[in-house]
Amino acid sequence: MTAPPLLELQGLVVRYGAVTAVRGLDLQVRSGELVALLGANGAGKSTTLRAISSLVPVVGGRVLWQGVERTGCRTETTVRLGIGHCPEGRRVLARQSVATNLELGAWLRRDRAGIAADLERCYGLFPRLAERRRQLAGNLSGGEQQMLAIARALMGRPSLLLLDEPSLGLAPKLVAEVMAALAALHQEGLSMLLVEQNATAALEIADRGVVLESGSISLEGTADALLADAGLRASYLGSG
Repeated sequence: MTAPPLLELQGLVVRYGAVTAVRGLDLQVRSGELVALLGANGAGKSTTLRAISSLVPVVGGRVLWQGVERTGCRTETTVRLGIGHCPEGRRVLARQSVATNLELGAWLRRDRAGIAADLERCYGLFPRLAERRRQLAGNLSGGEQQMLAIARALMGRPSLLLLDEPSLGLAPKLVAEVMAALAALHQEGLSMLLVEQNATAALEIADRGVVLESGSISLEGTADALLADAGLRASYLGSG
């Protein structure tokens, strides 16, 4: 019997008042898969991630985790299930050290040896954080704060990592560093749902891509196929 997807959205609907941000969305992420969620601003990408994490209410459809419905469960429950969320805007704790920010990412865990091992793993993935572990997070550069936000999410030891615009506002060199780190995590088998305005960078490390338009899927396929799609290139890939 084929295992169910790690995450499955069936007919997902999310509204903000009278505005429907996500309308009837069907989406799957399988174990070990990296799916890029693309589209213009306001297409419903961030809302989709927030609905998965139970940060906004779902008014229609279902959220399934490993084949079991989890629609509307508490945010804490989504973390315990194995869903990590790296939000847009980084949202690090500026007045706390890098090390404290990372430790807070493991707030639901009690395995001290595992937490210590994951701290070192994060420092290995992002050496700049190791160099600045005692510095206040607010004193880091934008790129370093993004690395910290990703590492903090990893400290929860997720099975699925949701990433919301990790390259936003970063210089090209730092975009390359962040994407290389995500590619390395993918190679290790971590499943990811990646929201990105830089569609080319996202598709270069993804297995599949899904394009949203007005809260619905307008195009989907393998990453290679989408990179070669002339229409998509004209709409989203021309300037990166």
